[in-house]
Amino acid sequence: MYVDEKTAEFKATVRGTTYYFCSHNCMREFLAPEVEIRKLKIAVAVGAILTIPIIILTYVALLPMHINNYVLFVLDTPIQFYFGLRFYHGTYDAIRNRMGNMDSLIALGTSAAWGYSTVVTFFPSLVSFTAVFFDAAAAIVTLILAGRYLEHLSKGRASEAVRKLMDLQPKLVHVLRNDKEIEIAVEQIEVGEIFVVRPGEKVPTDGVVADGRSSINQSMITGESIPVEKNINDEVIGGTINKTGLLKVKATKVGQDTTLSQIVKLVEEAQIGKAPIQKLADRVAAYFVPFVTIVAFASALSWYFIGHIGLQFSLLVFVSVTVIACPCALGVATPAALLVGTSKGAQNGILIKGGDYLEIARKVTAVVFDKTGTLTVGKPSVTDVVPIGKIDSDTIVRLSASVERGSEHPLAEAIEKEASARSLQVVEPSEFEAIPGKGVKAKVQVKTIVLGNRKLIAEMSINLIEIEKKITRLEEEGKTLMFLVLDGKLAGVIAVADTLKQHSKETVEELKKIGIDVIMLTGDNERTAKSIASKLGIERVFAEVLPEQKEVVIEKLQKEGKIVAMVGDGINDAPALAKADIGIAIGSGTDVAKETGGIVLVKEDLRDVVTAIKLSKSTVRKIKQNLFFAFIYNGALIPLAAGALVPFFGAQVYNVLPFLAAGAMALSSVTVISNSLLLERFKA
Repeated sequence: MYVDEKTAEFKATVRGTTYYFCSHNCMREFLAPEVEIRKLKIAVAVGAILTIPIIILTYVALLPMHINNYVLFVLDTPIQFYFGLRFYHGTYDAIRNRMGNMDSLIALGTSAAWGYSTVVTFFPSLVSFTAVFFDAAAAIVTLILAGRYLEHLSKGRASEAVRKLMDLQPKLVHVLRNDKEIEIAVEQIEVGEIFVVRPGEKVPTDGVVADGRSSINQSMITGESIPVEKNINDEVIGGTINKTGLLKVKATKVGQDTTLSQIVKLVEEAQIGKAPIQKLADRVAAYFVPFVTIVAFASALSWYFIGHIGLQFSLLVFVSVTVIACPCALGVATPAALLVGTSKGAQNGILIKGGDYLEIARKVTAVVFDKTGTLTVGKPSVTDVVPIGKIDSDTIVRLSASVERGSEHPLAEAIEKEASARSLQVVEPSEFEAIPGKGVKAKVQVKTIVLGNRKLIAEMSINLIEIEKKITRLEEEGKTLMFLVLDGKLAGVIAVADTLKQHSKETVEELKKIGIDVIMLTGDNERTAKSIASKLGIERVFAEVLPEQKEVVIEKLQKEGKIVAMVGDGINDAPALAKADIGIAIGSGTDVAKETGGIVLVKEDLRDVVTAIKLSKSTVRKIKQNLFFAFIYNGALIPLAAGALVPFFGAQVYNVLPFLAAGAMALSSVTVISNSLLLERFKA
């Protein structure tokens, strides 16, 4: 239910986040769900064992009346005051917090039934009826506990992905201290320390490779099915598996700062978070409880003083109203759907920080993408090799890579990567000379080779007229050109550009299909931006935008009436991510971007943008269905419980109505939980 953070007495801090609760029960259930599930399981089992004979003895005359009532009292009392003690605690906490909750209704209704039945059992002369209603009190408590047990099971299923992630981190780590390798608990490792990971072992915490080379299975974190090669200075993630070589890794993040811990925190925050639609339902529930209590008292008193149906049936009016109106389903409706929805997101590599973001994502009308590192790989790659004369493309790449060997320039790395992809033999150059801002010159196998840009070629007076049309087209596509000159003659051209990510075009097409505008926002030059946009089918482009100006662009789109989602990966995207109605951060991006975004795409698959929007729509649809079911149960049955059937069937209808009320109330909770679990069928 809704909790005012300013007045809430119960709060707990978990992984740096403070949560507020309406009662001690709620706080205990959140902090120790496994313990609570075990307790509820025992309570439901024992409660059922006691409740079944209570119902049998109530409706089948196996014992004399006075003995039968004593047996019922003995069987029902532990259910009422031992297993049902949580409801009294909840009522006390609600009174202290000056707000109503469902525990208040349960405690009130069952206490009335048990109290009346106890009076009939021990002081029969005080009442004119001999019937007791221990069965109603027992059934109510047991059925409600069963409903809560099912609710906790759904939470357990929703958190299964999180628990699996937590289990990925090994408990021990081999760390190098004083030139010796020692084994310590993973919690004791400190940032900057070097630890050893042998083949087949799990990486204990996030770090950077200090020595060694290996391939790492990152599928459990990033979804990559193929192991990733790791060399010196490459990042490794805690919980991933080292496949081949021995690695020495420098710890960069430990404890709560690791990727695994952040994932756990994000999912926990999402599961406790409140969507606007949930806050509304919780506020309604807070007012609903005192309203129902007033209706229960008013109905009972009216039937007693005006309807003259007697004390017993008037009391049963009160019991029936409080039980049948119990807003269990209302309280479960939103959390159950949110828990399953956010869990489903986590299973698909989509981390949703809170229910608020699920609520907003379904309304998105425009998705704004950053270019570099989001729509594109973010690193230059060779896109075209243009041979001139008799020389072939492999030779051009091999000679260019040989000249650039050892260079750390991004363009050089792109050429070396292309040579490796083609399995070409690169040789060590001699007489190497770097020409700042223009290119490089060296000798490779006694051949003089120059690799440079247009400026360098112009200085060498090399004529480009024959290939001008071809290289102009490449430049118009936003590609960077490097010209290879072999012994004074132009031998070929290599075009390098930032390439599109695998599913960028598919993502844009899918977003358009569901009626969402797609926009590009980048600090890159306009020619390159429009070239990339044209390949993707994006019509609206904002280029050459500084980081602080990106926020202004987002605001402009919002003023146009759009609900904006911003997708980015860098520090320069943070202002736009924060300004947008919802920020979606790429999991491989910077920590700042991930902290600012409301949704994090762990797998770096842009199709997950579409999945996140569709999942949010499915989840909110389930929430609305649940709220409908809850209000139908509560709203439609209150008049019946208040006496609408008495004119037709007489006051005797209350002999069965309390029990039916308990069943209807429990059924409503089961309905919304089962409906929420249908989200498990959602497919990305």
